[in-house]
Amino acid sequence: MDYKKYPAEPYRIKVVETVQMVDLAERERVIQEAGYNTFLIPSEDVYIDLLTDSGTNAMSDSQWAGMMRGDEAYAGSRNFKHLEESVQEIFGFPYLVPTHQGRGAENILSRVAIKPGQYVPGNMYFTTTRYHQEANGGIFVDIIREEAHDAAADLPFKGDIDLAKLEGLIEDKGAENIAYVCLAVTVNLAGGQPVSLGNMKAVRELTNRHGIKVFFDATRCVENAYFIKEREEGYQDKSIGEILLEMFSYADGATMSGKKDCIVNIGGFLALRDEELFLKAKELVVVFEGMPSYGGMAGRDMEAMAIGLREATQFEYIQHRVLQVRYLGELLKEAGVPIVEPVGGHAVFLDARRFCPHLEQEEFPAQSLAAALFIESGVRSMERGIVSAGRNQDTGEHHKPKLETVRLTIPRRVYTYKHMDLVADAVIKLYKHKEDIRPLRFVYEPKQLRFFTARFEPFDK
Repeated sequence: MDYKKYPAEPYRIKVVETVQMVDLAERERVIQEAGYNTFLIPSEDVYIDLLTDSGTNAMSDSQWAGMMRGDEAYAGSRNFKHLEESVQEIFGFPYLVPTHQGRGAENILSRVAIKPGQYVPGNMYFTTTRYHQEANGGIFVDIIREEAHDAAADLPFKGDIDLAKLEGLIEDKGAENIAYVCLAVTVNLAGGQPVSLGNMKAVRELTNRHGIKVFFDATRCVENAYFIKEREEGYQDKSIGEILLEMFSYADGATMSGKKDCIVNIGGFLALRDEELFLKAKELVVVFEGMPSYGGMAGRDMEAMAIGLREATQFEYIQHRVLQVRYLGELLKEAGVPIVEPVGGHAVFLDARRFCPHLEQEEFPAQSLAAALFIESGVRSMERGIVSAGRNQDTGEHHKPKLETVRLTIPRRVYTYKHMDLVADAVIKLYKHKEDIRPLRFVYEPKQLRFFTARFEPFDK
């Protein structure tokens, strides 16, 4: 590997948190008590925590200083005004509805934009997004390019929407029966894969002809902008800010989980272009979140988010963020470990189908692999496969995604390259005795978003 490709951390460490590795016997006890679900492992028992990049970020000194300037007024907080100005400047949307986190924005958008029985096409599902769409009567349809379901396909923009699939759906169902197009930038469950600006523009042109709205899931939009700058012709000399503005010019609005690319620990928002839709959303935010000028966030959190948004657009920050993830992916690829390619912007996804070929999908290979990795090393990861996909509401059958993965998710500004070395060593060691990974079965299966709280037990075939 050419280590010179990977820049040093563009920050200095001022505050540290001590972590410890519990021994093997203790890790075996911990995972058993957690029902072999990594979500249920106590944080103090985790050595390197790669469960998620959602809200696990390290804030900057400027953000912490901003926290002390929190205006906790129940209405009219000056921190809301700062956040609103930041969103308008960076995203180009005139209207802002703050929420406690991204799923709050998903809930409100689904309620104001979906009529029961309408279809919601998108470039691969995400768990909470799909839940809110279906809970409000929508029917999700996957229209991502087919190669996104192939872990080994190495393409620069695997997150692109298949325009033929979208046009075919419109012709088959009728434009009036399409609630909106949900375009994720980047696509989490495809491996953090980006969408090209050319594809965004083409989707906008197609939907304009049919009078269909387009809403972005903007959760990792800065990562997507970096990939555009790196890979799409004509954008190498554009700034991250310029690319973001063009990206969102092709959308009617966006949901945002601020816990990712806003580099904060809590918060989110719904940004909109249409005033009528904004007024409907503003009425609902009072019901589900809070006043329209805080929406479930404290003033200090809105201030930290406004500052984090601006920090996220700095090239040195986002370059290091993406390349640190890529560094881990390259270490695993060189050792022959099967991963989703190309490496995305927020995580390395282990391909559990190829990692555990001795396990059937109904034996939850990704869940088993995540549990085994914790036992092996104290590294916590997340299943993104058949367990996350849930069941068909009508038939009760498992949704069976083509991708069965374990997500190694890198928090922002938290770990160093040496931590990535340790993770890689653990995964490689586990891969060498992968046949020892046992299948799992449900002990407890919740009806909704089961991957958060389900419990499992191993069994012998």
